Amino acid sequence: MRYLLCTLLYLLSSAAFAAPAHQGKAYLSLIIDDLGQNSARDSRTLALPGPVTLAIMPDTPHATDFARQAHKAGKTVILHMPMDPATGPYAWHPGTPLPELAQRLAAALDKVPYAAGINNHMGSRMTSQAEPMAWLMAELQRRHLYFIDSRTSAATVAAAKAQALDLAHVSRDVFLDDVRTPEAIAAQLQQGIDLARKQGSAVLIGHPYPQTLEVLERELPRLKSQGIEWITIGQMIAQRGNLAMPAHGKHGLYQNR
Repeated sequence: MRYLLCTLLYLLSSAAFAAPAHQGKAYLSLIIDDLGQNSARDSRTLALPGPVTLAIMPDTPHATDFARQAHKAGKTVILHMPMDPATGPYAWHPGTPLPELAQRLAAALDKVPYAAGINNHMGSRMTSQAEPMAWLMAELQRRHLYFIDSRTSAATVAAAKAQALDLAHVSRDVFLDDVRTPEAIAAQLQQGIDLARKQGSAVLIGHPYPQTLEVLERELPRLKSQGIEWITIGQMIAQRGNLAMPAHGKHGLYQNR
């Protein structure tokens, strides 16, 4: 009964979602993953203008220091949580008992202070696992943290489990740098801008590759002149209201439930 009520509420809210509620606004949020590994790359990323969200890996040599530095600089910090096929002492794997997953999550959060939420590092096998994803969303709710589904696999159920609990969350729309050339990265950034104009918002994820940072250093200051409102990931969560974008589901509901 509770599931049916939740579904009905989401379907009712989908009317607002389907309408052009953004009224011509085009919002964009940017996350840079895989931080904490290299001080020079971290510093260059931190120097990017605007509300860049910094996703820091727990099993890196500079994780804790960089999280503190980023927080002091006024940036949003999130935990970039390793998930299968990622490896290492914090990684989540299918079949691992929930108490062990809980211990790994707690240890990872300790390594990345000031984290306002988490997103998955890799995770194409792990984010398709319904039971641990449901547990994770409940635990994040308890900790007052949000979740960002990196969508490393079309089979992910992570955002759907967050939506079922009404946990604050968003899903990634565009990866910037699957192809590591300035031309390809610039094209992906333009795709994100076009998508923001079309559906009202876009969440972009990139990495601290030299080519990516080169493009972002050049292009980010131009966003405002292009009519793009660059907002924090927290503001993006509020803007989307926990609804799925058209590429991720129908009528605001995620397709993998």
